Amino acid sequence: MATESPAGELGLAAPAFSLPATDGRTCTLDDVRGAKGLVVIFMCNHCPYVQAALPRIVHEARELAALGIGTVGINSNDAAAYPEDSFKRMVALAVERQFPFPYLHDEAQQVAQAYGAACTPEFFGFDANLLLQYRGRLDASRKVPVPGARRELFEAMQQIAQTGVGPDMQYPALGCSIKWRSS
Repeated sequence: MATESPAGELGLAAPAFSLPATDGRTCTLDDVRGAKGLVVIFMCNHCPYVQAALPRIVHEARELAALGIGTVGINSNDAAAYPEDSFKRMVALAVERQFPFPYLHDEAQQVAQAYGAACTPEFFGFDANLLLQYRGRLDASRKVPVPGARRELFEAMQQIAQTGVGPDMQYPALGCSIKWRSS
């Protein structure tokens, strides 16, 4: 079922984390931040919205790195219920798609809860001080890329890198809901 992200509470500090990465490291918030900001992407392997966006996500992460903005992907889905989102499959996807950013496993789902993540893919853009300036979508595409779609995330992060402030107009992310473990 498609889920839309709520509006972001701009100015909130990025919650800290320490999570295993697909490359064998453990990454913290400070490890992944860039000098000018950070994009935190809640994503997974199985979601068709993520699959459709992956080429653009990889491209934008490379472009953002050139602006001094770090990127990190976090998978918080329940891998017991969704085996394609297992850590082993995350490792394979990161290698296959040559992710230019760490892909982290939030097995306990505490990081997704701390951020208030609702769907995949969902993008949180932070300034150099790790204060939230953007929460929303990559662009207007959904399960199928929209030709010529405005690069909303890139433009927002470029503005944040230059001014420290995100755009006034921000559109919610739309994708698969986070697959929470049943209690």
